[in-house]
Amino acid sequence: MLPNGFCTIDDKRIIKQMDYTTSHNFIGRPVAGYLAPVCILTHAAADTLLKVQEELDSLKKGYRLKIFDAYRPTSAVADFIHWSKDPVDQKMKSIFYPALEKGELFDLGYIAKKSTHSRGSTVDLTITVASNPNAPPIDLEMGTIFDFFDESTHTAFSNISPIAKKNRAFLKDIMERHGFINYPLEWWHFTLENEPFPDTYFDFLVDEHPPNAF
Repeated sequence: MLPNGFCTIDDKRIIKQMDYTTSHNFIGRPVAGYLAPVCILTHAAADTLLKVQEELDSLKKGYRLKIFDAYRPTSAVADFIHWSKDPVDQKMKSIFYPALEKGELFDLGYIAKKSTHSRGSTVDLTITVASNPNAPPIDLEMGTIFDFFDESTHTAFSNISPIAKKNRAFLKDIMERHGFINYPLEWWHFTLENEPFPDTYFDFLVDEHPPNAF
């Protein structure tokens, strides 16, 4: 069972692309603590996120949220720290951090040694759109990929296309209207302002935890 106050998000409207369970992420292998591609959040964050999706539905343009990461165990954060200390392992550098060295990712604030994700009310996400109900959803253009570590991922970065600027503002505005706060260095990163566990960092596994679906 999940700890009290937590649930998985199984709403079919919301896409889950949980890359930390795969090798397609900035460390190039599954991250410690991620055993299944499930999305876990506090009930408060999940309930609010569904309200964001409902507002997107009301626009009738085929918009759907896509989640990259949600709750993150502290063991995963420790894995990031361990990875950063291995100078030989650079296999994902050209994709995710071409202009930086591993140690700088922490110093510059792109990876935290104590992550808000571990409190259960932070989510990394974007918005997708489909031209019709039978078409595959496509990510809105945001200027960079998720987990690209560079100043171009800063939410207010100006040297991106006009459509990327518009889409970043669209994502930020709709999330903020529902009580999420953006992390300025990452356009995809939002934390529920009134999070229920502001001082608690959890370490249960990201795995199947029936029956607390939301």
